[in-house]
Amino acid sequence: MAAILQSLSRTVTAGFALLVVIVFLVSVTGQPITFDAHYWTFFMRWLHILSGIMWIGLLWYFNFVQIPTVPTIQPTEHRAAITKFILPNALFWFRYGALATVVTGLLLAYMSGYLGEALTLHRNVIGIGIGMWLALIMAFNVWFIIWPNQKKVLGLVEANADDKAKAGRIAMLTSRTNTLLSIPMLYCMAAQSHGGF
Repeated sequence: MAAILQSLSRTVTAGFALLVVIVFLVSVTGQPITFDAHYWTFFMRWLHILSGIMWIGLLWYFNFVQIPTVPTIQPTEHRAAITKFILPNALFWFRYGALATVVTGLLLAYMSGYLGEALTLHRNVIGIGIGMWLALIMAFNVWFIIWPNQKKVLGLVEANADDKAKAGRIAMLTSRTNTLLSIPMLYCMAAQSHGGF
């Protein structure tokens, strides 16, 4: 077991294998799964939730843990480990978690038959529609404000010290904006189908 858990790729593979076993066992013991349109809509919802956890989990990690903690690291040379090793990897999963969340969310809305109504904030799906628009704004912020500015901070794009400081501040404030938006976004996403609206 330790050999599996010491490798992230083996751990994730084992998680998916366990899922397959559970689905098989539930299917065999009297709850057969029919791989029809209803199932694939559910599966897309599961992918949407999975990618959303990656995205919002990292957003909250940045804002609740990394941003407040990094300035307290002494000596300041140790902060370089964060920006050189941890931050680039975290930002990769953050960006693509956002992309996957948006893509699976739009596909889910399409498969469920309410994409147009949600995007136009039709009253029958106003909760999910508001949640979708908030998520789209947040994803835009990730790709077109946070990431371009973080590239300067990380040295992936040439920038002087003043430009790096300015870029870091813009990225941080935009990340905080996304944290603010994530609270009503998550409520709207859950409220539509669970009685919150």
